[in-house]
Amino acid sequence: MPASKKEKPDLQKKVHEVPHKPGVYLMRDRFNRVIYVGKARDLRKRVSSYFLPSKLAQADLKTRAMLDATWDFETHTVRSEAESVLLEGKLIKEYRPRYNISFRDDKRFLVVRVDLSEEWPRFRLARFKKDDGSRYFGPYAHAGALRQTLNFMRKRFGVLTFGRGAPSERELKSSTYQVPVRLSEITAQQYRERVEQACEFLEGKSREMIAALEEQMRRAAEKMDFEKAADLRNMVADLRSTTRPIRRFTRASLPSTIDPTADVRALADALHLSDAPRVMECFDISNISTTHVVASMVCFRDGVPDKNNYRRYRVRTVEGQDDFASMAEVVRRRYSRVLLQISESGNQSPRIQDENHVIDISVEHSQENPFDTARRLEHQTNRQSGTPISGREHAKDFGVGKGQSYVRLPDLIIVDGGKGQLSAACRELQRLGLHDLPIIGLAKEHEEIYRSGRALPLQLPMDSPALRLLQRIRDEAHRFANTYHQLLMKKRVEESILDDCPGVSQNRKGRLLRRFGSVNRLRKATVDEIAATEGVGRKLAEEVHLFLQRH
Repeated sequence: MPASKKEKPDLQKKVHEVPHKPGVYLMRDRFNRVIYVGKARDLRKRVSSYFLPSKLAQADLKTRAMLDATWDFETHTVRSEAESVLLEGKLIKEYRPRYNISFRDDKRFLVVRVDLSEEWPRFRLARFKKDDGSRYFGPYAHAGALRQTLNFMRKRFGVLTFGRGAPSERELKSSTYQVPVRLSEITAQQYRERVEQACEFLEGKSREMIAALEEQMRRAAEKMDFEKAADLRNMVADLRSTTRPIRRFTRASLPSTIDPTADVRALADALHLSDAPRVMECFDISNISTTHVVASMVCFRDGVPDKNNYRRYRVRTVEGQDDFASMAEVVRRRYSRVLLQISESGNQSPRIQDENHVIDISVEHSQENPFDTARRLEHQTNRQSGTPISGREHAKDFGVGKGQSYVRLPDLIIVDGGKGQLSAACRELQRLGLHDLPIIGLAKEHEEIYRSGRALPLQLPMDSPALRLLQRIRDEAHRFANTYHQLLMKKRVEESILDDCPGVSQNRKGRLLRRFGSVNRLRKATVDEIAATEGVGRKLAEEVHLFLQRH
């Protein structure tokens, strides 16, 4: 089909797959050309802002034109904001997008150059790395932090910075702002040893020095010398920014775009699963307040969201904020119901019971555990429906069809949380006889993967396709839970103080709020104004007015 006749995709749906991570985003036109590159501390927030109607109405002409021309976008996550700056510059120079202004010229980030062939090597700033035998460090995204780091190096190591050639007679004989010791009192070889120490410092071997500065900062704060403590705090921040390892980006090392099939295979390899987890279900608890504790379950099929099978729950049996007990309740409710539906599909008699449900299993197969029974019934139902089966991998689905739900056990369960949430979920699965269901917990702080029966968590590289897939699933579950929580809170707000006013029905409450807009405006209204509302007489208006004055 010609490109001009293609239907422009709805990119707002794709935004929900973008992680809350630092990185860069690329906007592409209908010919798949990159037309804009941007960076963000939080990719989800930044990219979603482009597609908000309120933001679009306030956008300048250039942004509107760019969005009109945008048919797709992709994102690349990095480990820090500094890396996003460097990667943005790299991609802009490579693609030269039409809607980018900055970085399209030859300006580049600063690097530090030291020529060890000189008798008295100096640390200088440069824009380009050359094949001239010198040592280079960087590039550095924050020029200010880099200059402060060079000032620190002068004082700490006694090395020369900036300038040209051999040190002047004044630099050798005087203790200046540049070098607080007299270079004339040491040999060139001793000076070169200082240069080597400074090079190691720029390579990131700075932990001990930074720790010493932090100790000085604490002592200054204890003595209430807050000005000195603030200076030391800023120095530590600059040193960390400069000496933190930064990836050198090339086209070959760029994070790949989302490839659901490859990501699922990578996850199976990382978790040592016998089969690729085609269907995954992830649980998240949202207890922003004790008023409404809710949970979500999102389903991913073949690495992409299967929104027909999303579920949301109001936690019923847990008092207060208890993530572990809430997770146990939701997992119990979810898989009790799944087992019940599967057994009903197989016309079984009751055999397994928990506190919420009775689960049917036939007498002739009473020695089976519920997991094996569920798998057998899945195979059986697929044979009856004529669905092709290839081992366990495809023996899954009941009610297959567009817009229909699936009744089946997942290949992998993911809980948002660490050991506590995972243990609570595992206990409920064991009570239901689902010992063999693979389950993991993903702890958000350090992105650690906890597995049942393993004491130590698994940590995957931040650019691992398997981890990116888990993060997408976890973030989607978090979004879905928060959306439900906000919906309930909105309903609660709508249950205004008028619900406690005698004589005011839901119908009359709606009319009063539509007429006055809010309870605050209604409180300021006179009795005559209230009585003018349809369905509200003079007597009721007086009661409403008196009630609102007292409350």
